[in-house]
Amino acid sequence: MILHVQYQDHRYDYVDTHTLDRLLEGKNLRQFYRPSERRWVDVHRDSLRGTGGGYGGLNRRQFQKAP
Repeated sequence: MILHVQYQDHRYDYVDTHTLDRLLEGKNLRQFYRPSERRWVDVHRDSLRGTGGGYGGLNRRQFQKAP
């Protein structure tokens, strides 16, 4: 998949998903366009791949018997 990105120096470009991952790791981006949400994602404020809270509770998708 090809995505629209904006670099820290305000230039725009199109990159593939592997390059996006590399740019995110190197902190070279300001934002990228997330087609699934039809919006620009600010890499400093919005949630990104692989970043998220851990859930330490029960597995919510696991079948549980009623008491």
